[in-house]
Amino acid sequence: MTTTLSTEPSLDPITIASRTFNSRLCVGTGKYASMEIMRDALDASGAEAITVAVRRERLFNAEGKSLLEYIDLDRYTILPNTAGCFNAEDAVRVACLGRELLEQLGNPGANWVKLEVLGDKKTLLPDPVGTLQAVEELVKDGFDVLCYTSDDPISAKRIKDAGAAAVMPAGSPIGSGQGVLNSNNIVLCLELLKENDPNYPVIVDAGVGSASDVAYAMELGADGVLLNTAIAHAKHPVMMAHAMRKAIECGRQSYLAGRIDKKLYATASSPMEGAISYIPGE
Repeated sequence: MTTTLSTEPSLDPITIASRTFNSRLCVGTGKYASMEIMRDALDASGAEAITVAVRRERLFNAEGKSLLEYIDLDRYTILPNTAGCFNAEDAVRVACLGRELLEQLGNPGANWVKLEVLGDKKTLLPDPVGTLQAVEELVKDGFDVLCYTSDDPISAKRIKDAGAAAVMPAGSPIGSGQGVLNSNNIVLCLELLKENDPNYPVIVDAGVGSASDVAYAMELGADGVLLNTAIAHAKHPVMMAHAMRKAIECGRQSYLAGRIDKKLYATASSPMEGAISYIPGE
């Protein structure tokens, strides 16, 4: 008798603003203990798109080393990030600086921007009015906007309608490690944003702290996950990056495979018929 081993199905790629990626994980480049650890963690994550905050103090460390010296510009699509901006004007200005920088480097992420317009320093939650204003201005200026927002489905829909290439609802506050706090809202975001547009990218951004958080976000139907702190501040960042890579894959496979329905009562995995033992109530 010949046993045929099943072949693991290949993961489907994700397309954002006409660019296609095999990895559904996007990783940030900040908060690492050293540039070398960052480089190795990026490699271990399998990510093809990475975020970079466009501020000089983020591009150079205390020793004067440039972040870009540790990034393979031929391997990664860089997603400039407007982190630290608290109004639309500043966010648009930073996005333009990022485009200028990446055009000089010849990186395909030049017209991309990971937009953040924050409401305050304590929660780092998005300012909905400023975010929408910045999306409208950046889209007019030819940017492909991947927009960080809260998990409010109505705000998410308005951002999409304003022309964002992808909407990125927060699982929980940035860097909090709380995971997906309101899965119902994430599901509502997915339903609203993908209605009559099933391939529209919805990426959970912020708050994940472990591989299980990432897998759960993917099992909800998210198209991808963007994270930074969960890897950079892990006790062993490179090991965590490996874990996040696997979590993205297993979460996506689990979603595509289709989980069983949740039930109040048990369902026996083996038939009761023909049992030789006493069954109460039978």
